[in-house]
Amino acid sequence: MLEQLRAELGEVLVTDPVALDALRADKSGQRSDGPPLALVEAREVAHVQAALRWAHAHDVPVVPRGAGTGLAGGAIGRSGELVVSTARMTRVLEISADDELAVVEAGLVNAALNAALAPHGLWYAPDPASRDISTIGGNIATNAGGLMCVKYGVTREAVLGLAVVLADGRLLRLGRRTVKGVTGYDLTALFIGSEGTLGVVVEATLRLRRLDRGEVVTLSAAFPDVAAAAAAAAAITAAGIRPAALELLDASALEAIGAHLGLDLGARAAQLLVQTDGAAAAVEAAAVLAILGAHGGAAERAADADEGERLFAVRRAFHPAMERLGTVLIEDVAVPRSALPDMFAAIGRIEREHGIRIPTVAHAGDGNLHPNFVITAHDGSGEVGVPDEVWAAADDLFRECLRLGGTLTGEHGVGLLKRRWLRDELGDDAVELQRGIKAVFDPTGILNPGKVF
Repeated sequence: MLEQLRAELGEVLVTDPVALDALRADKSGQRSDGPPLALVEAREVAHVQAALRWAHAHDVPVVPRGAGTGLAGGAIGRSGELVVSTARMTRVLEISADDELAVVEAGLVNAALNAALAPHGLWYAPDPASRDISTIGGNIATNAGGLMCVKYGVTREAVLGLAVVLADGRLLRLGRRTVKGVTGYDLTALFIGSEGTLGVVVEATLRLRRLDRGEVVTLSAAFPDVAAAAAAAAAITAAGIRPAALELLDASALEAIGAHLGLDLGARAAQLLVQTDGAAAAVEAAAVLAILGAHGGAAERAADADEGERLFAVRRAFHPAMERLGTVLIEDVAVPRSALPDMFAAIGRIEREHGIRIPTVAHAGDGNLHPNFVITAHDGSGEVGVPDEVWAAADDLFRECLRLGGTLTGEHGVGLLKRRWLRDELGDDAVELQRGIKAVFDPTGILNPGKVF
C-alpha cells in the first residue's frame, strides 16, 4: 500500500523512524501509543489530494498537522495513521493592499506572514502566544485568538475564504474575497475551529488591517491579590472600554516567568497588563488608570513603545516558563467577563483542595483563562499520560467553568484532552448533530479519528 503512495509522491512520503516518532507528540505534553504509519510532507495542494485519495481508498486514518504546536493533542499521530503535514507549504500567494487581504498557504508561520505584510503597511491581527512557531493552518484549525483578540477579533473574524481538501481528495474552495457575502451556508466558518475533522486546510484568504494603530499606550498594574486584579479587569470592560489587550497574570505565573527571564516578579500577587490604541488611546488609558487605582492596583504607564513591548514580552514568556517546570497540562477555558473573579477564586480553591499547583494567565478582556496544571511526578496512569489526580482537579475546574456559564475551550480546541466533557457543555442532541455534520464531509470517518468526538 505504501509503495503505491510512494510511487505517486516520491520523497514527499517519509517513513524514517526518527521522523515518525516525533509525530507522536505535540506541545500538549501528551504522547501516543506508537508512531504513525507514514508522513506526507506536502509541498503543494496536489500532494495533499493524492494522500487523501490514497487514504480514502484504503480506509487509512489521516491526521492533519502543521507545526505541531497544538495544546490539546489534536495533531498527534498514532499507530496505523497517516500524518499529512502542510508545514512546508509556506508561500504567500498574494497581497492586495487595495482590498486589504492576503492569500497564503496553510504552513506559513503567523509571525512570518506579518513580516511579509509590514512593507505593505498591513497587519494580520490574530496573534496567539505561539505566533513565532504556529502556522496559519493550525490557527484556523483551533480558531486561535491571542493577546489582541479582545479588540481585533479571533481567527474566525480574519478569514474570508479557504481552500480545503476533503476526505476523498476533492478540493473545495469556500468563502470569497469580498467584505460581505451571504450566498449559501457559511462553510468557511464551519471549518474554522474544526480541528482537522472535516478536511485539510491548504490555503486561506485573510482579512488584513492597516499597520498604523495610531497612539499606543501600555499600562501595568500590580495587585495585592488575584481577585482584585480580576475584578479590575471585569470593571474595565463593563465600563465600555475596549482595550487592544488586557492580560492578567497570577502570582504563581509571575514567579515562574521571573525565574525563566531572570526578573524579580515574585513579590507581586497579580499583575494586569493593559494596552489601548487609536485616536482615543490616551483618554481610554486615563479611564483605565482610574479603575485600576479604585481596585487597589499600583499602576504605571510605559514610557514609550519599547518599554510597552518589554512588558508584554513578560506575558509572552509564560509558556516557555511553564516548560521549565516539567510536565504541564496546559488548559484553556473561558467564562463571561463578569465571572472572572469567581473563576480565579475557584482555581485557588482547586489548588488547595487537590494539592496541585495551577499557575494561570488570562486574556482578561474576553474571559479566556489558561490554567496550567503542574505535574511533578507520576506513574503514567490516567488518560493520555495525565495522572488521575490531575484529571480530578481538571474535572473540578471544567465543571466550575460550565457552572459559571463558560466554555471548555476558548482557543486551544478539544483534541484528545477534552472529549469526555463534550456532552456536559453541548448536550446529547448537539453532539449527535455535529457528528452527523462530520459524516457529510467524512463519510468513512478517516479524518482525525478519536479527536474531538
